[in-house]
Amino acid sequence: MKTKILGLIGMFLLLSISMMAQNKTEKVKVYGNCSMCENRIEKAAKSIQGVTVADWDKNTKMLTVTFNASKTNVHKVQKAIAKVGHDTQMYRAKDEVYQELSGCCKYERPKTKAKK
Repeated sequence: MKTKILGLIGMFLLLSISMMAQNKTEKVKVYGNCSMCENRIEKAAKSIQGVTVADWDKNTKMLTVTFNASKTNVHKVQKAIAKVGHDTQMYRAKDEVYQELSGCCKYERPKTKAKK
């Protein structure tokens, strides 16, 4: 009886550890200015299946995103953010989408060769 209980406890611990190992946290540079930008950026990141946490800091322009690595990746998150008008370190928002942002949300666009 003791071996069965110990076996079940061991399996539970292994499952718990493997589920935790799939969660990954990344920091990504995302351009924006204000709290409206923050809401838009975080909402776009959280719209990707597998993202559990998205927190953008307007002072540092850094997004901290936690996601299940077996369901998504940081590239999908950055593409979603670029689609709503915010440049990231890897993807540039389309000019038409950027131009539709409110005046307070128009940031100085980086001169990088990010993908469109």
